[in-house]
Amino acid sequence: MRIKLILAYDGTDFFGSQIQKHTDKTVLGTLSHTLRQLGIDSMPIASGRTDSGVHATSQVCHLDLPQYWNDLKKLKTVLNKMLPCAIRIRHITQADKRFHARYDAKKRVYRYIISTKELSPFLCRYVTYIKEIDLDKIEQNIKLFEGKHDYAYFQKSGSNVKTTVRETTRTFAYKHKNYIILHFEANGFLRSQVRLMCGALLQLEAKQITAMLKKEKYFKIKPVPPQGLYLAKIKYEG
Repeated sequence: MRIKLILAYDGTDFFGSQIQKHTDKTVLGTLSHTLRQLGIDSMPIASGRTDSGVHATSQVCHLDLPQYWNDLKKLKTVLNKMLPCAIRIRHITQADKRFHARYDAKKRVYRYIISTKELSPFLCRYVTYIKEIDLDKIEQNIKLFEGKHDYAYFQKSGSNVKTTVRETTRTFAYKHKNYIILHFEANGFLRSQVRLMCGALLQLEAKQITAMLKKEKYFKIKPVPPQGLYLAKIKYEG
């Protein structure tokens, strides 16, 4: 049986989401180790990777269960007892045998959370503190990313992808109490693309962002810290 899992995780203490050869301290590495303890050898496949320190509220994975694991409610309960508290299984549902968490995904949604108020020790793992922000400027400039663009200048060096063109369908920024939330929705993102886009909004002017999107001129951007970034939703329709 193929199943679809929706995970939430605190990425602070993990070296990203993807399974890696040199460490088991990744989200999927930890999940895979726990699954094997239950006699489930199928490797979980995620909708996409998140970098070290990045969180997720709705990461989607698929995997195949052996025949004797047919009680999905029990499986969820057992997994949540065995997994570290930094990883929670939110939902497990049966999926079509052809379902692929990554290749079937149509859109991915990320949010970046900034606080304009100095953080308590209980928030510093989950929010980025920036004392002064020009929200009006960010609200205008974030719209520059909408549409189909070549994001070659907005990716982590050393990335290996077939194309750096992505289509961003929706962006906006808003304030909630002491927080500024930046929202990005696209058909896909390059490595560190969201952190670099957020960095551009905080460090560059509109004409500089436009020049980078057109690949007319490169401006060095410092990516924002990972702790404010969340993979918020994966959309499989539309």
